[in-house]
Amino acid sequence: MFGDLLRRMTAPQPEPLTGDDSRLALAALLVRLARADGAYDDDEISRIDKVLAARFELNPPEVSSLRKDAETLEAQAPDTVRFTRAIKGAVPYEDRTQVIEAMWEIVLADGAREAEEDALMRMIAPMLGVNDRDSAFARQRVEQKK
Repeated sequence: MFGDLLRRMTAPQPEPLTGDDSRLALAALLVRLARADGAYDDDEISRIDKVLAARFELNPPEVSSLRKDAETLEAQAPDTVRFTRAIKGAVPYEDRTQVIEAMWEIVLADGAREAEEDALMRMIAPMLGVNDRDSAFARQRVEQKK
């Protein structure tokens, strides 16, 4: 299942992802971000679950299943550059800006911007085709919610 999705995402001319595949790819980016500092703890897992539930209107078992699949996909996905490039080609811009906002929720969940997470955000946003301005606005929206 994951191998097929990764092959489709990394094809020379990827077709847009929709539905479950799009959710899974974007959830995998959240997992990659949470794992960026070498620690992937219960607080981060809980925050990812909350973000996924809110973003995709999922119940707890659906969220848990999506996150577990995202963890598997993230572990199998190529390096971040190719992974984000594949998502950029397959996911509409509006969905990519929403995932940047969700990623900021993960980064800011513990009240601290770890250097590894911050660096990954600075790398991922442009690779997803999201400019610095939109990424900064996404971060500000998340900060205002707190």
